[in-house]
Amino acid sequence: MNLDKLVHRVLLGEALQRQPEQPELLYDYALTAEKLEKFDLLDSNLRKLIQARPEHAHAYNALGYSFAERNTRLPEARKLIEQALELAPEDYYIIDSMGWVQYREGDLKGAAATLRRAYSGRPDAEIGAHLGEVLWQMGQRDEARRVWDEALKTAPDNETLLKTIKKFGP
Repeated sequence: MNLDKLVHRVLLGEALQRQPEQPELLYDYALTAEKLEKFDLLDSNLRKLIQARPEHAHAYNALGYSFAERNTRLPEARKLIEQALELAPEDYYIIDSMGWVQYREGDLKGAAATLRRAYSGRPDAEIGAHLGEVLWQMGQRDEARRVWDEALKTAPDNETLLKTIKKFGP
C-alpha cells in the first residue's frame, strides 16, 4: 500500500469526523478509498454525498465509473452516469465514463463514438487511453497507437495510459 495514499486517507478521515457532511471531503475520501481498493468506503461515501447533494454530478459519475472500471454492476453504472450527464451534459469526463460503460457492455461502435466526442472536447490522457483501447479492440490498431502517442506527448507519466499501452503492446 502506498504510504502517501494511506496518510491522505487517514487525514481525510479525521477531517470527515469533524465535518461529516462536507461534500468535498466526502468526495476526496471516496476517491482515495478507491485508489486503496477500499470499494465499500468508496460506495458508502459517494452514496452519502449523493444523498446530501443530489446535484453533485461528479459523485454519480465517480460511482458509476468505478463500477464500469471493475466491470461490475453495469446497469447501475449506466444509470448513475446517465444521471451525471443529465446534471452536466457537456462534461467530457462524464462523457468518457459513458463511453467506458458502453465498452464494458460490448457496444464497441457506440463506445468509440462517445469516446471520440469526449477526446475531441478534452484530449486528456485517460480519455485517450480509453479511446485507444476501444479502437484496438475494433481492430483499428494504427488509430489506437496514434491516439496513445498523442496522449503520451501531453501526459507521459499518466498511469492509466501507460498501463493501457503496456497491456496492448507497442
